[in-house]
Amino acid sequence: MPAIMLLPHFNARTFALHGLWTAVLCCLTALALQAAGLGRWQAQLMMSLCVGGISWLVIDLGRLLLTRHQPIPWPAGWRGPALVAAGIAAGALLGGGIGRRLRGDGAAFSPGESLTSATGLTTLALTAAISTVMCLVFYHRGKAQELERVVVQSQRDSAEARLKLLEAQLEPHMVFNTLANLRVLIASDSARAEAMLDHFIAYLRATLDGARTPQHALEVEYARLRDYLALMAVRMGPRLRYRLELPPELACAPVPALLLQPLVENAIGHGLEPQITGGEIVVRARTSQDGQGLVLEVDDDGAGLAAAPAQPPQGRHFGLAQVRERLLTLHGNRAALALEARPEGGTRARIHLPLETP
Repeated sequence: MPAIMLLPHFNARTFALHGLWTAVLCCLTALALQAAGLGRWQAQLMMSLCVGGISWLVIDLGRLLLTRHQPIPWPAGWRGPALVAAGIAAGALLGGGIGRRLRGDGAAFSPGESLTSATGLTTLALTAAISTVMCLVFYHRGKAQELERVVVQSQRDSAEARLKLLEAQLEPHMVFNTLANLRVLIASDSARAEAMLDHFIAYLRATLDGARTPQHALEVEYARLRDYLALMAVRMGPRLRYRLELPPELACAPVPALLLQPLVENAIGHGLEPQITGGEIVVRARTSQDGQGLVLEVDDDGAGLAAAPAQPPQGRHFGLAQVRERLLTLHGNRAALALEARPEGGTRARIHLPLETP
């Protein structure tokens, strides 16, 4: 942990890859020096590895140290060229001296001695060129990674803003319907209107508590749904019956907030209310057959899809459209909402979404 905090841009794989490329370039430098008749390949390779290796370590470790508080892992302003110059100088002086010592050209370690020969000057020139190329690669890779991070963050912020907008559109839709029903009950049955208002206040309190996060546990979603159904039961009386089925192992599965209520609202408004006798709504949760997905179903034994007009009035399926958009924003093609006719009559709304661990 301390090393990660000291060098936040450090990546072992990238660091090793830079070292490998440095070694490859040093081999090519040694071949170029041998082709120019400046010495044997083995001797030039040893010198080139020492010079290039020291330059690489100074530049690569230096840029990581100097960019601890920067988004792009390359020093800004004058510090970048200064680091390159320091790396070249360290490679030429320190690396050149180590190379001479290992090569057996001198009995004593003398950093500057390697620069007095034509070979030393050529090695220095090649080291400068190679270091410059390496620095350009480091800079552009760092800039590309930062741009990618900015794009990902922008997409995430856009998705979160879109979800908040969709939730803000859903809540007034439900509140408007409830207030309209309250207005009717106040004139016809004040006692039921008072009970409905109490349930409405409890529902709004739970909604405000759960609005702080875009996702919550499935059991919390069921609790909000239970409050909503209790609210609707006051208005519809015995015409509304419901069951909520939630396996214990799925109680903590995270789901988008306010996901099931629009489906239940749609089932009540377009399935049960058109029938004089009303009907039953069953909400159940289960895992998919492969065990990797979560399936949520809202069944009703109401009028069914066949009773729906070919062109529903504006806003008739507002909640369904919002649920589809929220699933698309959160999970893309991995989630879907489908409506189908039940063989025994009525409609089934089924949601498939990835099963995530809390």
